[in-house]
Amino acid sequence: MSGAAALHRGKASGKPKAPKQPVVRVAVYTRKSVTEGLEQDYNTLDAQRDAVEAYVLSQRSLGWQALETRYDDGGFSGANTDRPAFQRLLEDVNAGLIDVVAVYKFDRLSRSQIDFLRTMELLDAQKVGFVSVTQNLDTSTSMGRCMMNVMSAFAQLEREVISERTKDKMLASRRKGMWTGGRPILGYDVVEKKLVVNSDEAEQVRQTFALYLELGSLLAVVAELKRREWTNKTFTNKAGDTVQGRLFDKVGLSNFLKNPLYVGKVRAGDELFDGLHEAIISQETFDAVAKKLEANSGNRGASKTRSASKPGDVLLAGLVRCAQCGSAMTSHH
Repeated sequence: MSGAAALHRGKASGKPKAPKQPVVRVAVYTRKSVTEGLEQDYNTLDAQRDAVEAYVLSQRSLGWQALETRYDDGGFSGANTDRPAFQRLLEDVNAGLIDVVAVYKFDRLSRSQIDFLRTMELLDAQKVGFVSVTQNLDTSTSMGRCMMNVMSAFAQLEREVISERTKDKMLASRRKGMWTGGRPILGYDVVEKKLVVNSDEAEQVRQTFALYLELGSLLAVVAELKRREWTNKTFTNKAGDTVQGRLFDKVGLSNFLKNPLYVGKVRAGDELFDGLHEAIISQETFDAVAKKLEANSGNRGASKTRSASKPGDVLLAGLVRCAQCGSAMTSHH
C-alpha cells in the first residue's frame, strides 16, 4: 500500500467534525445619567461596554458575539424609557436582530421597577435573554428571574429615596429664602441662581396690580394688558433658545396676582418664608388685591347658585335623566 493511500485511509477513518456552534447575537446596552459622578466605577459608557464585551468574550464557547451596533444613552436618566438608544434597542429586539441583551448592571437598563418588568416581558415574548454581567443575573434560569425582580425593587427604592432627598433639600433651601429654580417670572432676572429685580418689568408688574384694584375684574385687566401688548416674561432657557412671553389670560393673571414672590416671600410647602430677593409689591397692595380676588370669586359663586335655583333659567331642568340610573341631570356652569 502506498503512502498516499495510507494517508487517505487515515483521514477517512478520522472522527467527524463537531457541528458548528450557532451564533448568539449579543446587544450591549450602556447608559449614564448626568447626575452620576466620577466616583462610580462605571462612570463612562466605554468602561461599561469594555466590561460587557469581556464577559461576552468569555462565553464564546457558547457562540456569543457582541454586535457592533452601539446602544449608548449618555446623559439620560433611568427613571423612564424615553431614551433614543433604548428605543432603538427595543426596535431591533422586535425585528429579531438580537438574541441576548447584556448590561454592566441591571439598573443601566432602568431604575423604574414597572418599566424594568415591562421590558423583561417584552424580551421574554421575543425569546431574548437578559444578562447583567457584574451581578451574575441571567433570565434564562428561574433563580435569575427571581433575583432580577428583587433587585429591580431595590433600584426603585433607591430612586424614590433620591427623589425624597432632593425634595427635602429644595424645601430646606426655600425655608432659607432661596429661589430654587423654575420658569423665571415677570419683574425679575435670574443672575447666578438668584432673583434680581428688572426695573422695566417691575414697573409693569406694579401697574398690573394697580389696574386690578382700579378695574376690579380679571377680564377687564386682561383686555387692557392685551391693548397695551404687555406679555408675560420673555427669557432665554438653558439651551440658549428665547422663550417668548405669552399674552395674559384670566387664569394666568389670577396666578400672577397671587404669586408671593412679588412681596419678597418664598413658598415652602404650605408655608411662606422671607426671601433673599427684593420685593416689587408692598404687602398692603398684595393683601388688597387678594381680598378683592376672594370677594369677586365669592360673588361669582353666589350668582351662579341663585341662577341655578330658578327653574326658568335652565330649559331642560327636571326633564333630562341619566339612562343608567335614572337620576335627574343638573346644569353646570
